This record gives sequence, structure tokens and C-alpha cells, in this order.
Amino acid sequence: MKRLFVYAFALLFIFGADAQEKKISYKFYGQVRNDLFYNSRSNEESVDGIFYMYPKDRVYDELGKDLNATANSNFYSVYSRLGADVAGPELWGAKTSAKIEADFRGTGTTLSVVRLRHAYINLAWEKNSLLIGQTWSPLYGDVAPQILNLNMGAPFQPFSRAPQVRFQRNEGKMRFTAALLWQSQYLSQGPAGKSNIYIKNSCIPEMFVGLDYKTPAWLVGAGIDMISLVPRTQANVGEKVYKVDERITSLSYEVHMKYNANKWYVAAKSTLGSNLTHVSMLGGYGVTNVDNATGEQKYTPIRNSASWINVVYGKTWRPGLFFGYMKNLGTSKDVSTLYGIGTNVDRIMSGTAELTYNLPNWKFGCEYNYTSAWYGKLNHSNGKIIDTHSAGNNRVVLTGMFMF
Repeated sequence: MKRLFVYAFALLFIFGADAQEKKISYKFYGQVRNDLFYNSRSNEESVDGIFYMYPKDRVYDELGKDLNATANSNFYSVYSRLGADVAGPELWGAKTSAKIEADFRGTGTTLSVVRLRHAYINLAWEKNSLLIGQTWSPLYGDVAPQILNLNMGAPFQPFSRAPQVRFQRNEGKMRFTAALLWQSQYLSQGPAGKSNIYIKNSCIPEMFVGLDYKTPAWLVGAGIDMISLVPRTQANVGEKVYKVDERITSLSYEVHMKYNANKWYVAAKSTLGSNLTHVSMLGGYGVTNVDNATGEQKYTPIRNSASWINVVYGKTWRPGLFFGYMKNLGTSKDVSTLYGIGTNVDRIMSGTAELTYNLPNWKFGCEYNYTSAWYGKLNHSNGKIIDTHSAGNNRVVLTGMFMF
């Protein structure tokens, strides 16, 4: 951290020395954030519980005690962040800008490691704009819940930042978006676990198109996402190795709305997803056929429906509610082996109540969340989960932030 701030001040000195000559302006910003959380049981999560998903299944020992019914808590500051917005000289008749932002979340359970959040350049003409670099996935977009939990509504809300090339055109109150995306920190699941090798070998980026209607108070829109992955390039049959030609291509759809005016913030999103594990959602794909001679496999995606709604009111004191629901819709064909996240989960329900106290540069809040996940066994004929039982978790989060 100390070295990062040395670099930041060095950049400040360099920019300040010749900003006028290059017609560059900049603004540093950031936040110092502290979070304390408590869970009543073990959960599917990452970064030592910072990114919370849903409660783990019941697993019993020899005496019939649930091994996952163990409370846990932690305190962390790693979501503090530092960033810079830069405005540059015109290029090809476009206003130019750039953003770079980092936090200290690290990966896995490696905490306090600098992690890149955003790094992009943007060209903005009168009606068109072109963004190149890493930022939020269009599936996350401009509609997200305002909650204290750092998962921002996942696994009901798509959550990912990705390298991309994104084009937008504005016509009156309408905005068209088209994007090509790759993977960096948020990765697809597959035969080799979580990896970017599947999209790398695909040579076809993820594609997104969307349309929004925007007014000062309202945002309503929809989008379609396509991802095409190569699960494997070789297969083992006994002691023999064969080169295989495998691919799984799937489409996902989302609709969203947001109202933000008169102290009200009301937002909702619904996603019909297929193989969206790279955006922190449940699902994946299953094997439908295996060539006995070469081991080559064919696949079909697992379909999931996920929806949420968030209502917040106020300015200084802001109470808020969040509700999320996810349902496993199965597959269109018979499946054997499954690759993905939560492939034994039938549905998840979550409810959150929170209260925040907001002042200029400051935010303090308390949030209570209850999430219940229904687990079961796979029906191979349709990919659905049957004979279900539930596991629930109570989560409390206390947060304090200073923003600058």
C-alpha cells in the first residue's frame, strides 16, 4: 500500500508538471472502507467471506451434526480504493478521457493485494462513444442494487468487470450498446475449473447488444448476450490422447429498470441466463454425448432465471429493502457430467433490510440479510434438481466509509 501511494504522488507530480502543455486534466478519488460481517453458517464465497454468495449445503457427521452449521465473522479494509479520472485533448473530433482504479481485495484468500478494477480509455463524439479497456460488464450495466453487501446482489445480479471494446450511440432518449468482451479476473467454469482458457481457445469474444430508454429519472432497457467457449482441445481415451473439436455456445437475455428521483431509488432486473458463471451467477453446462473412439464431448447449457428488486428512500437516513430469487430451469437435453457453479442448487431466495446514514464524504450503515438455498440431486433427463432440502444463513454487515 505504501508503495502504491508513492506511485500516486509521483504521477501527480508528473501530471502537474506538464498538464497544461498537453491539455490534460485529472482528478484523484477514492474511499477508505471498513466492513465487519457475521454469518450464522458456512457459505459459498470468495476472498475470505468478503464476496458472499449463498449458504452451503447441509453435510452431516457420524452423529448427525451439520458440519456447515458453523458461525463465522471477520473485519476487513481491503475494499478501500484509489482511482484517477483523466480528461485529454480532442482526438479525431472526439473528447477523450481515461480511468484507472484499484483496490486491495486480491484474489482467493490473498488479501491486501493491489487489484485492478477499471482501466480504460473513452472517445466521445456528439452521439457516439467508443470505450476500450476494462470496466463493468454490460450485463451489470447501469442498473445495480444499492446495498452494503459487496456482492452487489450476486448471484441474482450479474457481477463482473471485463476487458472489452464497447460502442454506444445516443438518439434522443434512446441508447444503443454493442460490446465485445474477454475475461481477466472473472472467469468461466469448465473441465479444468475456473479459467480463461475456454474463451481464449474459442477465438470468439463474448458479444452483447442492448437498448435503453433514458430520462433524468428513468432508465428502462434490455440486452442479449452470447458466449461461445471451447471446453477442451484434447481428450484421453485410455492411454491414448486425441485432439478434439468442442464448443458450447449459449444466449442469455436480461431486462432492467431504474427510477431515481424525489429521494426514491427503485431498481429491478431479470436475467434468463445460460452459462453465465463468469459474471458471478449460478449455472454452467452439461455433457450430452461422448464419442467412444476419440472422447470428444458435446454440451448443452444449464438455464437459470434470476430476478431482484431494490427499494431505497431518503437522503441522510436511507432505509432500503432488497429481494432476490434464482431458479434452476435445467437443460434442453439429457446430461451426464456437469461443469459450473451451484449445479446441485434448485433455487435461492434472499431478503435484505438495511439502514444507512449519509453525509458529504461519509457513509455508515447496518444491513441484515437472510438467504436460503435449496439443494437436491440431478435429474439427468432434464438437468433439473429434485428431492430438495434447504439451508439458510443469517448475515449482518456493519460498514463505515470515507469517500474523497
